[in-house]
Amino acid sequence: MGGIVSHFGYGRLGRFRSRDRYPRVVSPSSAETRRVALLTLGCARNEVDSEELAGRLHAEGWEVTTDGERADVVLVNTCGFVDKAKQDSIQTLMAAADTGAKVVAAGCMAERYGRELAQSLPEAHAVLGFDDYPQIAARLDAVLSGERLDAHTPRDRRELLPLTPVARRDSTVVVPGHLPKHLRRRRLQDGPVASLKLASGCDRRCAFCAIPAFRGAFVSRTPDELLAEAEWLAKTGVRELVLVSENSTSYGKDLGDPRLLERLLPQLAAIDGIVRVRASYLQPAETRPGLVEVLATTPGVAPYFDLSFQHSSEPVLRRMRRFGSTGRFLELLESVRALEPEAGARSNFIVGFPGETRSDVDELVRFLADARLDAIGVFDYSDEDGTEAAAMTGKVGRATIKRRYDKLLSLAEELCAQRAAERLGSVVEVLVDTVDDGTVEGRAAHQAPEVDGSVTLVAGDAGVDLAALLPGDLVRATVTATEGVDLVAVPSEMLSAAAR
Repeated sequence: MGGIVSHFGYGRLGRFRSRDRYPRVVSPSSAETRRVALLTLGCARNEVDSEELAGRLHAEGWEVTTDGERADVVLVNTCGFVDKAKQDSIQTLMAAADTGAKVVAAGCMAERYGRELAQSLPEAHAVLGFDDYPQIAARLDAVLSGERLDAHTPRDRRELLPLTPVARRDSTVVVPGHLPKHLRRRRLQDGPVASLKLASGCDRRCAFCAIPAFRGAFVSRTPDELLAEAEWLAKTGVRELVLVSENSTSYGKDLGDPRLLERLLPQLAAIDGIVRVRASYLQPAETRPGLVEVLATTPGVAPYFDLSFQHSSEPVLRRMRRFGSTGRFLELLESVRALEPEAGARSNFIVGFPGETRSDVDELVRFLADARLDAIGVFDYSDEDGTEAAAMTGKVGRATIKRRYDKLLSLAEELCAQRAAERLGSVVEVLVDTVDDGTVEGRAAHQAPEVDGSVTLVAGDAGVDLAALLPGDLVRATVTATEGVDLVAVPSEMLSAAAR
């Protein structure tokens, strides 16, 4: 098999059989109960998109599940961010084909490659782009009836919307995660935490990133629809809202108010049943003092700063088409901690970007040593189709990139463990996520779901009965031990109990 599939490692990684991920289909469901298994890969934004698709399908009579047992169709919401994510998407599509169900690719990789992916992956009965989302039920009906749908030819979705942000409000362009008012997303996972999509797309032009080209220009959701969705999520048992987008600090600029997030956060935190609101995907260059103050000091809003630094050497940042430096980034973190010393901070970094020198790496090491970040993600640079960086000179050799990556990864693990150790003896507010065979696990305000560490609650002399805790409970606890980035804490007080 040639084309995109061989490029992303079909021969190297091999084919996953159905027993590796999915149960073999036992019997097809009837036409009256069409069953679709919706599988989500990638980020929290994709999870919201999947719940949009689930809402649309449920409204049209489809039974929606998240496993492949007895499914008529397996719909894979793919990720198209980096090579590893694309490999995972292809493996999942191939494994889904082994279940005997019809297989449909949607999501970022499907949007980004369209017809090329369809030609390289005959196992997929259809490859759907974002423009197909409003008619997703009809598309799956067609696939189930045996039709072969023509895949789209990808285009730069930034060109579909007006250049001026405020002129985008009345556009009819399909934007994933933005449902019409008569429809509602359908939750695919239980639990006390849910993502709330602020916006889609991005207007930045980072040299290494292809996301804006297939996700499109930046489009905010209005405050009223966000508040309505948040109230609905709270009624389903959600206790923590995680605000997601490609760039949350741009929220509101296309609605005529670039400071809209600063007013929205307290409103979300005031919703009955919501005990924590967490913002993610903050751009350092757009993180204004007013926003820092709201995030750091508003009751019910997590003092948590998910800052997209990417590097700290000024020459590398300029080549990345980004702004900042070690000094500016440290000043930003200092302004956060001046308001809330225990605030959490995390970031991701790319090593091996074209033109990166040994002194640039040394500068990044200096920044990391001084930044006291709670969580650090390290990525090794690779060329991405259609990006400016792919055509840059000064490429760093793969062996050098690997050495730098290994060095930074080891340093990151050490520094994050040190930062966790600094929290020994501190008092944290822990939202319980899971209770399993007597093990109670949750997260403090500085820990986002899945990407950061966690807190294991253990019994102590205080007056909280571990056996009585449920997911969604918010407790005050004292940190007594650390395990890498993870904390161990003894709960002392119930702050807010989940519905019993």
